Amino acid sequence: MDNDVHKSPYGDNKINLLNLHYTQMCKFFVSIGEKKFCADQIMHWIYHKYCDDFNKMTNISTVLRKKLHDICVIKAPNFVKEKKSIDGTIKWQVAVNNHLVETVYIPEKTRSTLCVSSQIGCVLECTFCATGKMVFKGNLKVSDIIGQIWNAAKIINNDPFKKKRPITNIVFMGMGEPLLNLKNVVNSLKIILNYCGFNISKNKVTLSTAGIVPALDQLSSMIDVNLAISLHAPNNLIRNKIMSINKKYNIQDLLYSVSRYLNISKANRGGVTIEYVMLDRINDEVFHAEELAFILKKIPSKINLIPWNIFTHSIYKSSDFVRIKKFASILIKKGFFTIIRKNRGIDIKAACGQLIGEII
Repeated sequence: MDNDVHKSPYGDNKINLLNLHYTQMCKFFVSIGEKKFCADQIMHWIYHKYCDDFNKMTNISTVLRKKLHDICVIKAPNFVKEKKSIDGTIKWQVAVNNHLVETVYIPEKTRSTLCVSSQIGCVLECTFCATGKMVFKGNLKVSDIIGQIWNAAKIINNDPFKKKRPITNIVFMGMGEPLLNLKNVVNSLKIILNYCGFNISKNKVTLSTAGIVPALDQLSSMIDVNLAISLHAPNNLIRNKIMSINKKYNIQDLLYSVSRYLNISKANRGGVTIEYVMLDRINDEVFHAEELAFILKKIPSKINLIPWNIFTHSIYKSSDFVRIKKFASILIKKGFFTIIRKNRGIDIKAACGQLIGEII
């Protein structure tokens, strides 16, 4: 078992069980002289009943409960502030190591999506994203990532009026670049997908990346989830200007890596999702749409066009709806399933590209 799972991020020597995926949990119980099936029992209490008190785990022996109380904790980071949008979106600010990250709950008619963060800030510094303007403060631990989901699910499930739809989908589209925290993100995904964990289908879990090619190649051998690519440009010239990561891993290298992932993945049966933010007069011309169609012609994909969301001191404007519709129509004619994303939670700064962790 990895050494870091024995270290509590909360200043004591107890093991935080939210850091352990199923295999690690089994090994842990064997290491303390217990049977492997205890992992099933404890994870059921944690992830199905949202229980963090060993004394309430009634099908566990008194001796084991005492042992767990002495050496373990079940500790999620605190949700310190909640903001509700007029459209039903909820943003929670989450305290991690004296910093704030943000988690967003997006209810829809037939599903509800939770957008989770994987880092405190982001090192990529994409020019159109508020998170990229933050000072990077580090990676989130597994317990910090899983704790976002655990706390959100507990709040929603404990709603006395039952007006909030339970979480059906998870997207790693919050603060940070997930593939730059690969180990902790993958171990979190193992808890999300496992039947003893949150038990969410891999078809309903999406990891979004700006394109860290070596990590993406590793990912395909580690876990299988839906993939979304933050592409945002049809050529290297534009992408170099708005996304500096492209100078290291250009569009061609990224798309080759995506192809390799799709050849292995069973979660991406409908193809990879291409995310494309619409920036006025920068990447939204007719010939840009034609370029985009050309570079994606060999990649099974669906395209999300995202109206850009304003943040303080930005130099950009969003493309107007007429230009976005024209752009979409060209892609549709080329045979691409294309949608114009309806941005949610704009009034609480919870929309795509707006997350910065500030107190609201």
